[in-house]
Amino acid sequence: MTSPRTDLAAFAAGLAARLPGTWTSEYQCHAQYADQFPRTEQLWDTGHVDYVVSQYVLTHDAVLHGPADQRLYVADRPRYLHQFVVAPLAPDSTHIKPHHFAGVEEPNGIAVPKDPARAAARVARRLLPRYEEALQAVLNNAAHQPQPPLRPQPPQVDQVLTLTLYSDGALGAPYESVTVDARMTLYTHGFQYHPH
Repeated sequence: MTSPRTDLAAFAAGLAARLPGTWTSEYQCHAQYADQFPRTEQLWDTGHVDYVVSQYVLTHDAVLHGPADQRLYVADRPRYLHQFVVAPLAPDSTHIKPHHFAGVEEPNGIAVPKDPARAAARVARRLLPRYEEALQAVLNNAAHQPQPPLRPQPPQVDQVLTLTLYSDGALGAPYESVTVDARMTLYTHGFQYHPH
């Protein structure tokens, strides 16, 4: 489904002019469906904006660039001609790695009215605080854990005892292979000594 809307560029510019701080708008038309992927793959949203970009062919979109490297994605909301969607984009930095997002809740996007002034008020009140909090958490994670955590290794053991399940149902080990310390542990757990 392709959107017939033509007012996205003007809306995005108007929204950028009304957001707190200095924001600029970068509008882009897409010649083909695949052209929308480089931006939509950066969405920091698991809600309805993610659904919109995964289910619809978007012929255009805009990215708003704001203070502290914040970026907002703006697109049509298909089947709702009186609304647009606005969602945060994940931080665009070479020192941000996937493990830095662990434990950080997605800030998710919102639907906004097509009036830029009302939309800016809604974005400033509902979206930007969540976005700034999530962004700060990711940057904190990057500062305190630049490398991914090591995977847990199995514990190192000093000695190994191999138990054998015999055909008669008995579980045992040759007496000579069991150290004195291991014998005491086995005895306390119900094992017995049988010479054969």
